[in-house]
Amino acid sequence: MADTELPQIYLITPPEIELSRFPDALARVLDSTEIACVRLALATRDEDRLSRAADALREVTHARDVAIVISEHVLLSERLGLDGVHLTDGSRSVRKTRKDLGDDAIVGAFCGASRHDGMTAGELGCDYISFGPVGATPLWDGTRAEHELFEWWSQMIEVPVVAEGALDGDIIARLSPVTDFFGIGEEIWRHDDPVAALGALRAAF
Repeated sequence: MADTELPQIYLITPPEIELSRFPDALARVLDSTEIACVRLALATRDEDRLSRAADALREVTHARDVAIVISEHVLLSERLGLDGVHLTDGSRSVRKTRKDLGDDAIVGAFCGASRHDGMTAGELGCDYISFGPVGATPLWDGTRAEHELFEWWSQMIEVPVVAEGALDGDIIARLSPVTDFFGIGEEIWRHDDPVAALGALRAAF
């Protein structure tokens, strides 16, 4: 990635959303700045809830020409007219997913901090690789995706890379030259004003 190009924002939904409110909040964020893609990343496995959320958010994103992918649920992605899927098991199901969804779908893979897994997923046809967490968080096992991983990736690998997980202004400033996207989610949704919170993070790009 050229130094002159700023990373893009890859927006991640909270694990739980209120359908009466969240689509409006999402719309405000999408209208406030350029967003490359939205990931529907709900914790629920309930197909009905996932489907209702996907329908509501797809209306918001597609009205603004923003792609929307769903975490893990390959079959739902196709059935609900979403743009693709975000896999969370590294490179393991990339080949089958690409075959199932075809060449036009977005297929991304979260590969933790594993360079090898990322390279394998890229070779199998992923559109992007996501590494993280890049910051300290109790939600993970303590492994972090370090600056060196992104630096090496940006020099050696063509596949776009996403930095995500416990981002803050300092981490964003450090990683900006070596990542293509920042996966931003809870960092803004836990604030009363997500637009302002995103603006503050964006200032560190």
